[in-house]
Amino acid sequence: MPDLYPLLLRPEFYERIWGARNLAPIYSREITGNPLGEAWLTGDNCKVSNGPLAGRTLGELSGQFGSQLLGDVICLSSRFPLLVKFLFPKDKLSVQVHPDDEEAARNGEPCGKTECWYILHAEPGAQVGLGLKPGTTKTEVEKAIREVRMEQLLNWVDVYQGDLIYVDAGTVHTIGPGAVIVETQQNSDTTYRLYDYGRPRELHIEHGLQATKEKTHAGKVPQGQPQSDNGKAQVNLVTSPCFIVDKFELSTAWEFQRPRHAKNSVWCLTAIRGCGVVQAEGAGRFTFSCGEAIVVPAAVEKFVLKPQWELEFLCASLPTEEVEHPKTLL
Repeated sequence: MPDLYPLLLRPEFYERIWGARNLAPIYSREITGNPLGEAWLTGDNCKVSNGPLAGRTLGELSGQFGSQLLGDVICLSSRFPLLVKFLFPKDKLSVQVHPDDEEAARNGEPCGKTECWYILHAEPGAQVGLGLKPGTTKTEVEKAIREVRMEQLLNWVDVYQGDLIYVDAGTVHTIGPGAVIVETQQNSDTTYRLYDYGRPRELHIEHGLQATKEKTHAGKVPQGQPQSDNGKAQVNLVTSPCFIVDKFELSTAWEFQRPRHAKNSVWCLTAIRGCGVVQAEGAGRFTFSCGEAIVVPAAVEKFVLKPQWELEFLCASLPTEEVEHPKTLL
């Protein structure tokens, strides 16, 4: 069995009717077909592009290596726990809801879907719909769906570059146009579409209402001050029961050494600005550029990441002890 090392993954692009043909500032590729809405960076079908495991999918490697790749803190040792993706909305997404772990299990799904959104870029007036207005009941939601006015029941929140939006499972939500978003979520694609502004797409009203919670923890997560040290700035964006997301900015070489508290978790690094060079045992040297992701297996103890001028990236991991939902503001 080959040894594990930091895995550079190829993104998988998905067409969406609400998507874009210009994926700046992340990608410069020309899009001539249908608009693209999502780039999945740690999906089960994403393939490794470096080292001896090149060409293998993340799903295959999760099944083969189990806790060596994923860590010991997850329940499903054969399934990669986190899905990181970019979203490029040029139109409103449907109003939707995701089940929590308990509801997902009742429907035969492996896990629920709690997520968060880091706002990488936002045009003036960009908004997200986040949760039901106070006092709104499921009965009122069902009536508003029939009357094609459900968007009026949502909390519409202005978003700005650098915001972190927490969306726990059971939150009715949507995303408006004008933002580029990095989404970190439980690895589930279970989505119940409650409402689509009259567009002729299938709705999942019964399952969606069953999964809907009238009150949730969703909202903006207040941000602390970055901690700076020797050319590295780090700030925690969110800590939640399902994931931890930190942001790093590097201007000098950084030797990654696995913190004691994170020995049982895989790490997912997502470059959002600039590029760098990784030097790692078993993988040699490779470039890590904006729009790419590196999965750092739980068995990897250290590697060196050297920015070429500057590098900014998000790091998603799993909490190694029980934590509460983050404090949020609407």
